[in-house]
Amino acid sequence: MSRVSSNPLALHRCWPYFRAAPQSSSLVATPSAVRFRPRNRGLRIVACEANPNPTESSTPEKLFLEPSSEDDSTTDQSTSPSPNVGLPDLPNRTFNRQIAVVSALAAVGLFLSGRLDFGVSLKDLTAAALPYEEALANGRPTVVEFYADWCEVCRELAPDIYKVEQQYKDRVNFVMLNVDNTKWEQELDEFGVEGIPHFAFLDREGNEEGNVVGRLPRNYLLENVDALARGEASIPHARVVGQYSSAEARKIHQVVDPRSHG
Repeated sequence: MSRVSSNPLALHRCWPYFRAAPQSSSLVATPSAVRFRPRNRGLRIVACEANPNPTESSTPEKLFLEPSSEDDSTTDQSTSPSPNVGLPDLPNRTFNRQIAVVSALAAVGLFLSGRLDFGVSLKDLTAAALPYEEALANGRPTVVEFYADWCEVCRELAPDIYKVEQQYKDRVNFVMLNVDNTKWEQELDEFGVEGIPHFAFLDREGNEEGNVVGRLPRNYLLENVDALARGEASIPHARVVGQYSSAEARKIHQVVDPRSHG
């Protein structure tokens, strides 16, 4: 630091003067004595005194207070916020793609599970069905389905038929007749089967009250079966035709088991 003394021209004259900050000791050189004063590593202080005599009491005029370069860098690093502090990590493009694929598969699986009921097939319905002769003899109303294994609509409607059958199997007979079986040629002509699936609704005496052909909403079948179970004189959907497979395309095969009702 420098000590400034006045002269007749009002100019100041600076003498060497060193001041030290606390925390450590260093030599302080003045024109008249050598003194120890503490030194502050964090700050550099520049001061001027009008009286060059250090013994006189005078208050130094502090010109400026400047932090050291080392402390500046340390302060900047400690006080400046990090650009990533407090911000969540954003998912990358691969993660987003995986989420999209999983969501799409879940949506498709949910739709198909509710629509098709995996695990229910025409073979399951055939295995659970009653023989035709037994159904006509037990005194209960009967639903007869004419089907074929190659019929796409028949396979699609199998889950809906299964649900209705599980609901009314204690009050209504369910019979499955395969149009490929030559055993049922007479029944095909009797019920006028031209397209499959063909559902014939019979009352307790075996008389046909109506039929439904092809792909139709499940409630058509459900309401007709419910009317049969309650013994009503007629069914709400007696003559309804939807999309079906032609019975003329059936594949005639030799009957393996004449007792088979399939």
